[in-house]
Amino acid sequence: MDTYPGNTWLSIMIRVNMEDYDYLFKIVLIGNAGVGKTCLVRRFTQGLFPPGQGATIGVDFMIKTVEIKGEKVKLQIWDTAGQERFRSITQSYYRSANALILTYDITCEDSFRCLPEWLREIEQYANTTVVTILVGNKIDLAEKREVLRQRAEEFADSQSMLYLETSAKESDNVEKLFLDLACKLIREAKRNTLDNNDTAHSMPGEGKAISYLGCCNTN
Repeated sequence: MDTYPGNTWLSIMIRVNMEDYDYLFKIVLIGNAGVGKTCLVRRFTQGLFPPGQGATIGVDFMIKTVEIKGEKVKLQIWDTAGQERFRSITQSYYRSANALILTYDITCEDSFRCLPEWLREIEQYANTTVVTILVGNKIDLAEKREVLRQRAEEFADSQSMLYLETSAKESDNVEKLFLDLACKLIREAKRNTLDNNDTAHSMPGEGKAISYLGCCNTN
């Protein structure tokens, strides 16, 4: 039987790359269409802001590996469509999520008013241990703001959610969002309160590793 050393080497490399991490977390972005979920994902994983970004069809995902205090963390980031007709598809991704980023547009009152509906979906479909953070996006459009920060903070606090405001366009707080979330997930995992069974195997693809100069304590 013929052997193909090149292919064997490639197979080994793929296997090594897929296992080359200390933690693997699945993060799912949810929220109304047009609030900037895809732009947040693209800004974090690719460092770019896609002008004229179209609506997501169904679900898309990207992977980025980060390094936090010497530990490699692979983030599997799922970008879900916000349109009603895709809900039956996107809801199936909730249960295996380690974290949910519930996103609204600070310049769109309607996107904020829909948050209780999204929270009902989280309660119905997500794991009880899931970490949820509320994100107000598009702070670069401050002059068009319709949702006051204090109002959003009070809402997040009432639902026991973390809160952060971002701008995918200007890259404000985007890296902080994902890296702080990764830190929290590591802490939860180390306390054995997070169920990672659904993410025991990584997906194809590898992001560029970056260093994170500890704003969080993972000990």
